[in-house]
Amino acid sequence: MHPRSRRAPRRSAPFGARILGRADQSARALRVRVQLLLTLTLVTTNVIGAVLVFVISYFVVPAPTATAATLVSLAIGVPSYVLVAVLVGAVTGTRLSLRALRWATSERDPDDEERRVALRVPLRLTQMQAALWLGATVTFTTLAVVVQPERALSTGLTILIAGVVICVISFLLAEFVLRPVAARALADTPVVQRPRGAGVGDRMVIFWLLGTGAPVIGLGVAALLTLVDYSDDVTRTRLAVITLVVCGVVLVFGLFITVLNARAVVAPVLSVHEALLDVEQGDLDRDLVVFDGTELGLLQSGFNRMVGGLRDREHLRDLFGRHVGREVAEAAASIGDIELGGETREVSVLFVDLVGSTTYATEHDPAQVVEVLNRFFGVVVDEVDQRKGLVNKFIGDAVLAVFGAPVDLPDHAGAALGAARAMARRLAQEVPEVGAGIGVATGDAVAGNVGHQQRFEYTVIGDAVNSAARLTDLAKEAPGGVLVAAASVESAGEEEAAHWRAHEEVTLRGRDAPTATAVLADAVAADPSADPSADPAADPAGAR
Repeated sequence: MHPRSRRAPRRSAPFGARILGRADQSARALRVRVQLLLTLTLVTTNVIGAVLVFVISYFVVPAPTATAATLVSLAIGVPSYVLVAVLVGAVTGTRLSLRALRWATSERDPDDEERRVALRVPLRLTQMQAALWLGATVTFTTLAVVVQPERALSTGLTILIAGVVICVISFLLAEFVLRPVAARALADTPVVQRPRGAGVGDRMVIFWLLGTGAPVIGLGVAALLTLVDYSDDVTRTRLAVITLVVCGVVLVFGLFITVLNARAVVAPVLSVHEALLDVEQGDLDRDLVVFDGTELGLLQSGFNRMVGGLRDREHLRDLFGRHVGREVAEAAASIGDIELGGETREVSVLFVDLVGSTTYATEHDPAQVVEVLNRFFGVVVDEVDQRKGLVNKFIGDAVLAVFGAPVDLPDHAGAALGAARAMARRLAQEVPEVGAGIGVATGDAVAGNVGHQQRFEYTVIGDAVNSAARLTDLAKEAPGGVLVAAASVESAGEEEAAHWRAHEEVTLRGRDAPTATAVLADAVAADPSADPSADPAADPAGAR
């Protein structure tokens, strides 16, 4: 069995990370969290990118030594552009995002257009980032052409490649931050078709090309610049330093992008895995938060549809079990194809019928009548279930129960007699408004499916069933309200048989030969005059 402790963290982090909050967080909490995380993401990635470009351009890439004019222009231009770009990117990007996500922060459901726009917010932020980096590439390349033309090529390529890498990282981080919003957008519209655009496989290739391929291209450019040899001081040591630094950038940023992409893939898969463990242990109320619009969203949404189907099947199975009995339902499920017909079994049949229910119904409100019937049926079902019997039919205000079918029961007669005793005692205490007659008979019966192939029921047919019904009619006048066939007492174990005493023989309707009967010994002891056949010297288990 899988320990529950392994699944608890996933329950508390439905989006794959606790920093993203709970699935039911308020709109205000969602707005604050998204605004803070997006701002932090945009500012941090751009600042790191700008610092990286400056270091690589002027300390790594082989190029002529910067002139005084170049240094002055850079000292003014770089901080100014970076500050403006960071502020514009952070403020504008956050405002545009929150505007597109206004429905999510106002606790209302989105329409189709709002849903589409919400799922495209990470792409729009990335496009804005790309525009800012493209602007930086054009601006500083033009500045290099004016001030020191021989540095223009290296400057432009360095900024462009760094911008590509930073945009990829920003896209992955934005998707991560906006998972709660994507979940709300996809909540009522499960992903059932492959989404448009790049899927998981395509994105992994694209991210490799942009996150690893682009820096490698930069390494190749550095080698080309070394070959054309802008200056005479490009030594083997300098070339080695260039190679090591660029390789470091490839390793660090390539690994970072790979890890982010891997987490984006693993988080939905792990959520499905953890939920499957819950379903394996019977928790069919497990629903996943769908926060991915790719094939991984198909996986999450498919899990929810699967569990929904299992819940429906379990509900039908429960209803089926309530109608025909758990044992019958389980037997039908194990057999597979259901066939009409049955088998001959020795069973014990218990029949219980209310006394005076018609009079009670005419004198009381229908709600009171139903309440009394429910208490009556509750006692009967409880006692039959406790002894592994099957409540086969509710017939108006009567109940037919079978012991020994469809599941074998070694002492079915003892179980039926024990249920009859307990019912008589409890019905007198818990349903005093009406009386009841209880009959029990043991014998062969055909147990199986009767009806039509498209509509049938499990039932028992035979002499034991008829005898129990006839004994129930006579039991209404018998001591204790219970009358059973002596054959049932004879078939029961000694411990149960000791509770019964031989009664008079009766000729049941539809029979020629008399049937020996027995009644509760306690009922006879309490009122000996109620039993015309009572003999004080008789064995308490005289029916044996």
